[in-house]
Amino acid sequence: MGANGTLSEAAVAAAEEERPEGVGGEAMMFRGSNYSLPRTIAALALWLGGIHFNVILILASLFLFPLRLAALVVALQLVFMVIPLNDEDKWGRKIGRFICRYAMGYFPISLHVEDFKAFDPTRAYVFGYEPHSVLPSVVQLSPIMSGLCLCPNSKSSPAVFYTPFLRQIWTWLGLIAATRKNFYYYLEAGYSCVVVPGGIQEILHMDHDSEVAFLKSRKGFVKIAMQSGCPLVPVFCFGQSKAYRWWRPGGKLFVNIARALKFTPIIFWGRYGTPIAFSTPMHVVVGRPIELKKNPLPTIDEINEVHGQFVGALQELFEKYKAKTGYPSLHLRVL
Repeated sequence: MGANGTLSEAAVAAAEEERPEGVGGEAMMFRGSNYSLPRTIAALALWLGGIHFNVILILASLFLFPLRLAALVVALQLVFMVIPLNDEDKWGRKIGRFICRYAMGYFPISLHVEDFKAFDPTRAYVFGYEPHSVLPSVVQLSPIMSGLCLCPNSKSSPAVFYTPFLRQIWTWLGLIAATRKNFYYYLEAGYSCVVVPGGIQEILHMDHDSEVAFLKSRKGFVKIAMQSGCPLVPVFCFGQSKAYRWWRPGGKLFVNIARALKFTPIIFWGRYGTPIAFSTPMHVVVGRPIELKKNPLPTIDEINEVHGQFVGALQELFEKYKAKTGYPSLHLRVL
């Protein structure tokens, strides 16, 4: 979806608009409501099952399948790793709409917009989304924010786009690889982008008692927003960290491996030990846009100033809404 003021089909099908109490009467809320047990299970399996499916195939090829079948399975995975991605594929877009429609209602996911009228559907925005947690689930369902007519593309770790099957599904959901080239290209083309600044680095610092935003050294997204002249928008999701149980190895070796792979291998599981996430209500809070003047060559001091504004706005958003969304004692660590 481009920044053209038109609601996507997924958003129209998946969101019900309400006006709750809010600041100055301007707060808006969109809530996923579609739920059908078999369709929702199918949507969640398609959306989140790719990682576990690949692991099962690899283990089965190593220990269960005869050599010829194992070779065939590995060859099939390699093919799906390299075949070109097509985000305009007719059936792929249908699958993406199906996933968005029924996955949103499962948790359910609610979108709170502090000042709906502050957004201009003809402009591109940079949404800085936190936290990453095990999986930034709501980011993958990018049409959840298309009620704002702003969000066609979300940025994900490049490692995802080398993962068989998963790369196809997430492309159809509107995700793109989190590269500088992609960021510039889509903003210049008039598309808004959602980026998780802390990225997979946050997984190394997660705990079970607080939220973490690895932001102090992450300033590239701020620089790109300034160079493009696109407003910067803080976004925080409450409840996402409860969607999965997880276990992470400790030690310096694990950290070095994760950094080398640009991917953090952890063990995580959902309902009944499956990839299906726990049905924890999620509340995505969208703050007011931070307006920026286009600055092709921002200085370090200018970048630091805007970065400080963003971090401050995110912390303020977190403190303002944590009690309203059911987490009054939750603490946010900014690293």
